[in-house]
Amino acid sequence: MKIKFTSILFFFLFIAVSCSTNENNTTLEDDYTKQETYIEMRDGVKLFTIIFSPIDTSSEYPILLMRTPYSSDGYSRNQFKTVQEYQRNEKFIFVFQDVRGKFMSEGKYVNMRPHNPNKSGKEIDESSDTYDTIEWLVNNVKNNNGNVGLWGISYPGFYAAVGAIDAHPALKFVSPQAPIADWFIGDDMHHNGALSLLLSFNFFQIFDLQRDSLHRNWPKRIEYTSPDAYTFFLNMGAIKNFDKKILKGKIPFWINILNNPDYNNFWKSRSTMQYFNNVKPAVMTVGGWFDGENLFGALNTYQSIEDKNPGIVNKLVVGPWVHGGWVRTTGDSLGDIYFGSNTSKFYKYEVELPIYNHFLKNEGPPELPEALMFCTGSNKWFEFDQWPPSQVSKKKIYIDDNGNIHFDARNISNADAFDNYISDPSKPVPYTSQILDSRSSYVKSYLIEDQRFASTRPDVLVYQSEALAKDFTIAGPLTADLYVSTSGTDSDFIVKIIDCYPDDEPNPNPNPNRVEMGGYQQLVRGDIMRGKYRNGFDNPEPFAPNKITNVKFKLQDIFHTFKAGHKIMVQIQSSWFPLFDRNPQRFTNIYQADDSDFQKAEIKIYHTKEYPSSIEFLYFEDD
Repeated sequence: MKIKFTSILFFFLFIAVSCSTNENNTTLEDDYTKQETYIEMRDGVKLFTIIFSPIDTSSEYPILLMRTPYSSDGYSRNQFKTVQEYQRNEKFIFVFQDVRGKFMSEGKYVNMRPHNPNKSGKEIDESSDTYDTIEWLVNNVKNNNGNVGLWGISYPGFYAAVGAIDAHPALKFVSPQAPIADWFIGDDMHHNGALSLLLSFNFFQIFDLQRDSLHRNWPKRIEYTSPDAYTFFLNMGAIKNFDKKILKGKIPFWINILNNPDYNNFWKSRSTMQYFNNVKPAVMTVGGWFDGENLFGALNTYQSIEDKNPGIVNKLVVGPWVHGGWVRTTGDSLGDIYFGSNTSKFYKYEVELPIYNHFLKNEGPPELPEALMFCTGSNKWFEFDQWPPSQVSKKKIYIDDNGNIHFDARNISNADAFDNYISDPSKPVPYTSQILDSRSSYVKSYLIEDQRFASTRPDVLVYQSEALAKDFTIAGPLTADLYVSTSGTDSDFIVKIIDCYPDDEPNPNPNPNRVEMGGYQQLVRGDIMRGKYRNGFDNPEPFAPNKITNVKFKLQDIFHTFKAGHKIMVQIQSSWFPLFDRNPQRFTNIYQADDSDFQKAEIKIYHTKEYPSSIEFLYFEDD
């Protein structure tokens, strides 16, 4: 099946505020005027900017700015943007800008341009470009009230986040939504050192094609035969084959990935969390529990700003959403799971609109807590004065023989020392049961998908608790603490936390997809750890073959209630393909490995009193 180019952009790039399929989108054409201009930065580079101002000039309006690498999308004089209906009706001055080096803006584009805290004179970064843009806007756009809001989702969320640093005095409110924070540790392109193969390859082959002049349209993608994703990426073999066979040196950032396999200064300098030292505007960071791209960025952007800027208004909102789902979907369901209400409408009208109006229009303060968090499983919103919440206690679950899970290490049987499986790179465990074209987006619902397709494989270990006597809620990060061995010298470890439904769970009614909910294995959280980075992402180390070794890593936060009668399940495996690249299971630079370097390995997971493999979490008691 061939996927049209425009469809690829829809799936991979949050190009604009809206999608044409969203019933809450509306055009600005009838009530707004349009102005196209170039704004000169301090170094003389000019950035293309589109301004939509209300026709009604009887009042002054705040400016709502989005800076994007995905095209400001409206280069024709008669072409008007679509925005959320509530935003249009509230009458903001909407400003969209192509960032430096993209589309109609001058200059050189740099992916996740590192912030320069010591810049002077004509030196620039994204913070200075934001400052210079706002300076021009408040002094040149008629009928503005002197207040500016900055926001964006995904990559535009990155530009919003760094735009809050050393901000212009007129910037009163910033909302980084699903922002990128670190492309090696937990966002988009890597998780714990493992390459997000499906996303990275499909994204950069379009996004990073180089331009030879200013341009209005997306470049034509590289053409190649495209079967289903699992088959395509498996047949491509080693990572270096992708450039050799398809990209052919045309994608600079792909070359950067290959040349920087470890967490060196190339990646460290791009990590935003170190830079949030001088944030003055109010901030509201937004994320989704099922965001397969930038949940790490949302949680850690909030936390870094919180730690480095005591006393400022800093809020966090996380709902049951995929990437950008709070404006792109109704948020009432995902995959087979229903969340009880239109959570996106609630967010837009009860959260985002009141906080915009307060900080940009000087209206009354919204009744919003520090952290507004949706609990999956119970399908309830909770208000906290911090995240993770204060009313939690640390607990652990321990895996044991016969696929058991215990809440007390004293119950470990010590009967069998380990469970084992053969990890075969030629037959990696798929990340989803769905079959999609290799150029299409990853399956957005994979983070909530039924895991029964994986649990029957011999290279996936499965452990589960007894049926819970009462509701059991986890709130915050999890830590996998495994004792392992491998017959190779490197291996990956994927840990999945799963909500296992009772066998008598009723099916939905109606049930058009014929879902069998009895025994449903709902993924709650899963993540990968590249084993060689167990002692530091900048310090890869081989495994000693067959030697028991501790591998400890964090999984991203959850807020989930396992209902009474359900079971907590843990699955452990060593591949998650093609979401992440395969590990050759040989200590090497994986990006330069040959096909012949890939080998089978026997993986053992230990569970004795001496080597108690466990998952640590924060238990939340709902009063």
